[in-house]
Amino acid sequence: MAKITKVDSARFSVAISRDLGMSLVEHRPGPPALCDGFIVGVADMVADAPHAGELHPDGDELIYVVSGKVRVVGETAPDEHCELGPGEVCIVSKGEWHRVRILEPSRLIHITPGPHGDHRPLAATVSSPA
Repeated sequence: MAKITKVDSARFSVAISRDLGMSLVEHRPGPPALCDGFIVGVADMVADAPHAGELHPDGDELIYVVSGKVRVVGETAPDEHCELGPGEVCIVSKGEWHRVRILEPSRLIHITPGPHGDHRPLAATVSSPA
């Protein structure tokens, strides 16, 4: 990598390894990539993520809202959700299943620990016979 590298945050997140080196991780469909360290990413979201929750067992996750409005809901105390607007931050504790619900189209920055993590698939839609 060059001495100073401009990063296209629409295409890449930044992986920060435990030795504090940084590398680019290209966005792909599905759950975000994880590394043995932290992933720093920018997410432009107009709808909830296509999963029923996520978990980060290696450390706490930081969520910073640049624009828009989100609700962060944890499984342990779902009635104690956290609504965030521009310039606001929350920390999701290590091991807490949670979801980020989009209340308005939003841009957020996340710092997500790795290398482990999990996502729950959305429940399959059951259709009734016609």
